[in-house]
Amino acid sequence: MGWTEEVDATGLICPLPVLRARKRLVGMAPGAVLRLVTTDPAAAVDVPHFCAEAGHVLLSEAAEGAAQVWLIRRRG
Repeated sequence: MGWTEEVDATGLICPLPVLRARKRLVGMAPGAVLRLVTTDPAAAVDVPHFCAEAGHVLLSEAAEGAAQVWLIRRRG
């Protein structure tokens, strides 16, 4: 699956990965897909919670080396 924009949040700890994703998603068109790359173990809880609360769709989560890669579809 393709994505429109990417946020590399590797090395950042909670809450920065979610804050960076939120900031980028605000500027994206409804239905666009964000690829978020994280290394913080707390992201496993934070990212799905953020998506559910904000109304975005969490399309996938996958390990990529030491990182977790999330695909998030902007609400709307």
